[in-house]
Amino acid sequence: MGDIDPGFIQPTEHRRKAMVVEASEIPVIDLSEVRKELLISEIGKACEEWGFFQVINHGVSFELSTKVEIEAKKFFEKSLEEKKKVKRDEFNPVGYHDAEHTMDVRDWKEVFDYLVEDKAQIPSSPDPHDMNLRTLTNQWPQNSPHFKETLEVYAQEVEKLAYKLLELISLSLGLAADKFHGCFKNQLSMVRLNYYPPCPFPDLAHGIGCHKDPNAITVLAQDDVGGLQVKRKSDGEWIPVKPTPNALVINVADVVQVWSNDKYKGVEHRVVVSTQRERFSIPFFFFPAHHVMVKPAEELVNEQNPARYREYNFGKFLANRTHADFKKRDMENLQIDHFKVLD
Repeated sequence: MGDIDPGFIQPTEHRRKAMVVEASEIPVIDLSEVRKELLISEIGKACEEWGFFQVINHGVSFELSTKVEIEAKKFFEKSLEEKKKVKRDEFNPVGYHDAEHTMDVRDWKEVFDYLVEDKAQIPSSPDPHDMNLRTLTNQWPQNSPHFKETLEVYAQEVEKLAYKLLELISLSLGLAADKFHGCFKNQLSMVRLNYYPPCPFPDLAHGIGCHKDPNAITVLAQDDVGGLQVKRKSDGEWIPVKPTPNALVINVADVVQVWSNDKYKGVEHRVVVSTQRERFSIPFFFFPAHHVMVKPAEELVNEQNPARYREYNFGKFLANRTHADFKKRDMENLQIDHFKVLD
């Protein structure tokens, strides 16, 4: 079987156990529910109790999702030389990458990232005194006639769903539906194609290590292989998110956690790998614009419930996290807990 590259090995406390709790508790919410107050209540309960839920009748067609998966498979089947023609780097972190790190451990996967808006601006560095911006530009593979068109249509459709979910989450917090819409003008949102090859060391490596997402909302399409696990809030057990036909997996991320002043907390999640089967997934990361200052919504803060976070610049926060994706760091990866002022 050979030896594993030490860069892939998870710390002992993060490795998968032989037994994982089986549960089907993660809510499945039907977005076609006509009783809006009930739908808002279901969304709020899922965000508060789980931070994760699945949605059906969401408006993204099964046919389109299938086309994206076909294009993803064709791309990852290309030679490494071909894929590296659109390889991303620290300065333009969109395109192909095969050495991503999560919490300083290399992930057992390959990815292709692209922006929802073809170009986007982001701070040049995490340095708070550096006011320079750089422009990110999508890279598209040559000789893939339907790849760009299919992926762009998918991004547009999932973006519509993300706005709908954002409105429902806002309403569930007692806020105006469009409370946060302005934060996504000139957004940094992106879609990722994930490819997890079979792994001979599933007890040592993860497809993605334990982490929380830095964006507002994540919308995930996954195939039928499974592997996504969520750390249950009530007891810390790892719960598999079983693939549900035609469903999308939604999770609350860091920005919504701060906006809600900790009412809706993002939860840690990871992807475990299979020894036999390859896996594909397609997350959409709903990112605000680089200039957005993230802080608890003023309507949710008062003397009895003071702000639990000081505000932070989203672009600088993302720039720090982007640099951390490429290599091990001498310093701790930046997390929203660094901005916490009250537990």
